[in-house]
Amino acid sequence: MNNEINKERNKETQHPEFSLNLFSLDHRVALVTGAGVGLGRVFARALATARAKVVCADIDLNIAQETAQKITAAGGDALALQVDVSNEDSVARLMADINKHYGPLDILVNNAGIATPPLRLHEMPVADWDRLHSVNTRGVFLCTRAALPFMLPRKKGVIISIASIAGLGGVSPKTPAVAVNYSSSKAAVIGFTRQAAAEYGNDGIRFNAIAPGWHLGTQLGRETAPPSEQALHAFVAALNEATPLGRTGDPEELAGLLIYLASDASSFVTGQVIAHDGGWTAW
Repeated sequence: MNNEINKERNKETQHPEFSLNLFSLDHRVALVTGAGVGLGRVFARALATARAKVVCADIDLNIAQETAQKITAAGGDALALQVDVSNEDSVARLMADINKHYGPLDILVNNAGIATPPLRLHEMPVADWDRLHSVNTRGVFLCTRAALPFMLPRKKGVIISIASIAGLGGVSPKTPAVAVNYSSSKAAVIGFTRQAAAEYGNDGIRFNAIAPGWHLGTQLGRETAPPSEQALHAFVAALNEATPLGRTGDPEELAGLLIYLASDASSFVTGQVIAHDGGWTAW
């Protein structure tokens, strides 16, 4: 009986045996929001290396163009477009432009995000709360909602949202770089990802989230006055001590996980939140 059941399942799935070709994104159209700097630039270049056609979108068109130019100079296919992910009309124009230039979207990477100065909750201006959530939470909703109509008719699509270990649990005040508005926005991204995966599994659309730990060079702290060199060294030393691998991450180390989740290599993976944190959440 079990053998017959397995045969029927194999007929239904008919997935090929493992091959490195499963990681190829050849001919697929991928959008990365916040692609001008930091993790977004890493993600855009990684997708292009896997042979996707990459749309580099950012609120700052100039830096989006820099990313696209780096990709095309390396032989990839990229297009730079401006978008304000918190604005419904701007997002709608972005999706229409992508469809016009490349065709229907296959992969969406919800990467655009900001951080405000790390004030404690009782000190935080309402304006900081609202501005951050307009990008980190509303932006994920608007971009995903606008992408789905291009994926649903073809019964396929991949949506990857960038969360954070700060969305998985509280961060000690001894590491004063995370504020409650940021943590709550990333927890929202995690809940959004899991619920969307449950809703759209039958439509062949996969939702997953990456929760990075401490990766230096992400540009998230650009609104905060830079610390002194001594304070920065002390901060990094504290992070290293609190991380089982004994170091912070490099943004480039996230590229492999992104390609795995975007490709057919992860065809049975949906609704997952994968921490990329050197073991930070393992303590």
